[in-house]
Amino acid sequence: MTIDPQPLSRKPKDRDFLETLEGFLFCVVGYLHPPDKYIAYLKYSPAEQGLWKRQGQAYHRQLAYYHSQQVGQTLDYLREHFPQYVHHARVWDMDFSMVPHDRLKTYFYPERRLAQILANPADLLEEETVKIVEHIRRLTGIRSNELGITGSILLGIHNPEISDIDLVVFGRQNVSRLREVLTGLALPGLSPMDAAYADEWCQGVVKNFGLEYRQAHWLVTRRWNFVYFGEGRHVVSIHPTRSDDEIQEAYGDHYYQDVGVAHLRARITDAREALYLPAVYAIERVEFLHGPPVEIVEICSYEGLFSQVGDAGNWIVARGKLEKIDGGPKHRLVIGSGRRQGQEFLLPADL
Repeated sequence: MTIDPQPLSRKPKDRDFLETLEGFLFCVVGYLHPPDKYIAYLKYSPAEQGLWKRQGQAYHRQLAYYHSQQVGQTLDYLREHFPQYVHHARVWDMDFSMVPHDRLKTYFYPERRLAQILANPADLLEEETVKIVEHIRRLTGIRSNELGITGSILLGIHNPEISDIDLVVFGRQNVSRLREVLTGLALPGLSPMDAAYADEWCQGVVKNFGLEYRQAHWLVTRRWNFVYFGEGRHVVSIHPTRSDDEIQEAYGDHYYQDVGVAHLRARITDAREALYLPAVYAIERVEFLHGPPVEIVEICSYEGLFSQVGDAGNWIVARGKLEKIDGGPKHRLVIGSGRRQGQEFLLPADL
């Protein structure tokens, strides 16, 4: 693995990665960042031994699974031991982990790393990555610089025996093309997740999110972007990511104030922004089951579990943090904020 130190002239994006001066590996969150910092959560830290390694250095995975509570625990760890990575985000009126630019050692770009792998795969897992990317390019017409690799492969710490292939695809049109291919099972070597995998995933959702099994099972049926590939049945995940021209909001354009917790029922009017993380749903005809009856215009989920769970016209129920927008009368409901006060969810109303 080689790292080109020259930065790319593009905006920071969800699922980019950062390496700090101490060797911590952070995953970038979303698309809104202060001028001198990157908002990100701690994913891996240097360790004496571990399943993930690079050039003799082992790493410990800080997140056992993806959940806002796990991210909150990494925040607690940093606050106690490395407070230079905890800052107050004025936009959301909350503390979060951030990497100041002057603490950055390496910025990992998914598209640049994928280009290296395509040119010179270094192991069997990287060879499988080349195969699936070549199939995607041939069947969809998506250019190689509109695809990337994230997770442990991006960082070069992956374990070929256990690591997944985590791809990113940039831009709404490209995502639509790829989704059509994946849902149609038109990709050679592709197979859907089997019943055993789905059951294990559902059991984890029940345990970690407090949902009922039938709710978890419904959610797994919406996961078009998780598949098996190749004879080794490697798990491949596809993560939609905004292109530069789709990043319209800048840090500080809007401000959000925490005003409590709400539980509501509503109708989705627009789910196009639920493609990405955070997933945003425009809503109407809101009925409050708990919380103050304020004007609420959207639901914003930082939990990937609740992205793309509804379409325009669907009725949903949701519980999360209530935020006032720009100090005015409009509000939004946020899921996965790290507030850690009770269960948070977004589900079909009739489930």
